Amino acid sequence: MADRIDDAKRALRAELRERRELLTDATRKDAAAGLAAQLEALVDRFGARSVSCYLSTRAEPETRPFLNAAVARGIRVLLPITRVDGLLDWVVADPDADVTEGVLGIPEPVGELLGPIAVNDVDLMIIPAAAVDRTGMRLGWGRGYFDKTLGSIQNCPPVYAVIYDTELLDEVPRDLHDQPVTGVVTPTRTITLASEER
Repeated sequence: MADRIDDAKRALRAELRERRELLTDATRKDAAAGLAAQLEALVDRFGARSVSCYLSTRAEPETRPFLNAAVARGIRVLLPITRVDGLLDWVVADPDADVTEGVLGIPEPVGELLGPIAVNDVDLMIIPAAAVDRTGMRLGWGRGYFDKTLGSIQNCPPVYAVIYDTELLDEVPRDLHDQPVTGVVTPTRTITLASEER
């Protein structure tokens, strides 16, 4: 059973990765502007003063315009740092900070590590995803970092996954450890899929 789920996840991730690679630079640029506007509106809706987000890779919808605007507005933004033990450390976002390649080859900021529990104090979590289904089940990229993080937060704030519009699916393969999200943010819309109280 687990092998069948793993195979289905692997196949879907490969298809989604390939679709993202085919996007033009113009499409990516338009998506980044739309995503920044959607994320800023979401932060305002929750009155969030502290959020977690992430530095996007080239294959992901671009988060940097939102991050820079949020920091400029005085919002405290925590960015994840991957650890070899499967947990996430957190760093306060600083647009002037250096960026390095993390454990998994993804961009991560250089800064003072705050430890895994720092994220417990945010008002809103913005996380990456390969796809999300209409029940709020998230398909990540297979390492489990965010599933572990979400599963360990006692009073989890609203969690929104960032995806492209075509990645909101009817259903994604799911395992017992997979964690749902409150909703999705795309370059054109924000959709709440589950209760904002997790």
